[in-house]
Amino acid sequence: MFTVLISTSDKQWNDAVHSIIPDDNVQLPWSCVETVIGLYGETIEVPCNNGNNKPDGLIFTKWKYVKDDGSPGDLLVKQAQKDEATVSATDGYKSRVSIAANSNLLITQGSLADQRVFTCMVVSLTNLKEYSVEVKVYKKPSAPVIKNKAKELENGKLTQLGECVAESANPAAYLIWMKNNQPLVDDGKTIIITSAITKDPATGLSSTSSRLQYTASKEDVESQFTCTANHVMGPVQVSAPETFPIHYPTEKVSLQVVSQSPIREGDDVTLKCQADGNPPPTSFNFNIKGKKVTVTDKDVYTLTGITRADTGVYKCSLLDNDVMESTQMVTVSFLDVSLTPTGKVLKRLGEKLEVSLEKNTSTEAKVTWSKDNRKLDELPDFSKLTYSDAGLYVCDVSIEGIKRSLSFELTVEGDPKIMSLTKRRSNDGKHKILTCEAEGSPKPDVQWSVNGTNDETSYFNGKATYKLTVVPSKNLTVSCHVTNKLGYDSRDISVFSLFEEHKSKPEKNEDGAEQAKVIVGVVVGLFLAAALVGLIYWLYIKKTRQGTWKTGEKETGTSEESKKLEENNHKADV
Repeated sequence: MFTVLISTSDKQWNDAVHSIIPDDNVQLPWSCVETVIGLYGETIEVPCNNGNNKPDGLIFTKWKYVKDDGSPGDLLVKQAQKDEATVSATDGYKSRVSIAANSNLLITQGSLADQRVFTCMVVSLTNLKEYSVEVKVYKKPSAPVIKNKAKELENGKLTQLGECVAESANPAAYLIWMKNNQPLVDDGKTIIITSAITKDPATGLSSTSSRLQYTASKEDVESQFTCTANHVMGPVQVSAPETFPIHYPTEKVSLQVVSQSPIREGDDVTLKCQADGNPPPTSFNFNIKGKKVTVTDKDVYTLTGITRADTGVYKCSLLDNDVMESTQMVTVSFLDVSLTPTGKVLKRLGEKLEVSLEKNTSTEAKVTWSKDNRKLDELPDFSKLTYSDAGLYVCDVSIEGIKRSLSFELTVEGDPKIMSLTKRRSNDGKHKILTCEAEGSPKPDVQWSVNGTNDETSYFNGKATYKLTVVPSKNLTVSCHVTNKLGYDSRDISVFSLFEEHKSKPEKNEDGAEQAKVIVGVVVGLFLAAALVGLIYWLYIKKTRQGTWKTGEKETGTSEESKKLEENNHKADV
């Protein structure tokens, strides 16, 4: 067995291949020698003048060959008048040669030893002709395999990546290294490819190997390396792809805060330190608010039950290089709220209620108010409380991720007070409906001075409405009495009998009678006023006359005064 080292250029490759193939594998110097390609391990058929070998007067056909030492050797003879050929070979061909019906030589189990010149001799009565044929035996190589692979490649360093081997071929296979399906070219610096051909002395078959030295970069982390075997028997065969880890130093450190957002008091916060080196570092220094903490065989540090006091800048760095570090700001969100008053609040009507909301937050907070589940644009003015101010007030204070709800329930109390007491006839004219409207809290209880039917009662925002239906048989005065724990109020109303109304003035209702009384009262008042004016004027005239007596004027006065006196006396008589 012998090995020849060659480069990858085509000319050098061809020169090397021919340098290791013996002379009996190259075309003989004489011309007009036909060449036949046979396949390794299969039957080789050597033609005799391409079948034109049956001349008239044929006596026999003989096959012979050139031995390794250059001397001729006989293989077999076929007499024209006989069916069987006579094998005259005494070496390895004795059991492997035969002749076909067309006089072609058949050689079974073809091997590289069959790469020689065979001659077909055709002898007839009139002539003797010889036809020489050179036999070449080809074999396709086995699929290429990458062996002796590197465990990893180092960034920027020339490293032997692997060795590609394609075995048992003739002629030898030609190997090409590929990266991501693109051929690699030997530049003598970052890429060096060394190829070798090894020949098996027993079979004569050639194995090709190719060693690749490669300078990797960080970008080669996902690169795929393959090797292709090229051969005259085709097609191109490709090895299984290989990837390699690329080792390179850390150039950048990054710190990540692993937590839900926003970070709230009581949360657990994990700090994760990462470096872009390969293999990545497994131990780091964490700077926890000025205190160095070293963690080994892991890249995280956890802050448990974080508080607002933990807000600040955090850092991480490599164990052997504090300068290469990364920082992150951790902000802990918090929301403190205080509401005054809270719970149940009891106030009297007209009093003042002061509401105070104090808050301490990490960011600007949003405040909303609602009353009895209805949103308010703003909190009402409680400087003078009314019954309508009573209700459940809820204050919602929120920042991102945090919400606080506080509330107070306001009750406004007051003495009962009747605001109005009215009456009206029912639509069918058979009843009287009395309505007593009162204010007060707690809700006043009502008591009527007469019996009747309580039609309806309502109470809202401190206002109560009570209705009573009666059928009065005589004129009477009805009282509405309202009470609660704080006081009492009462009011009366006159109600005419339905019977009297129908008997005297069926066309008028009770309200009309009341209106008539008012009109009579107004008229009487006017008459009394006129009489009073006349009396005052008479006294004035009388006094004036007394003054006239003193000055010597006439007692009767002027004609104009006498006229006015007569008009006033006339009005008084009326």
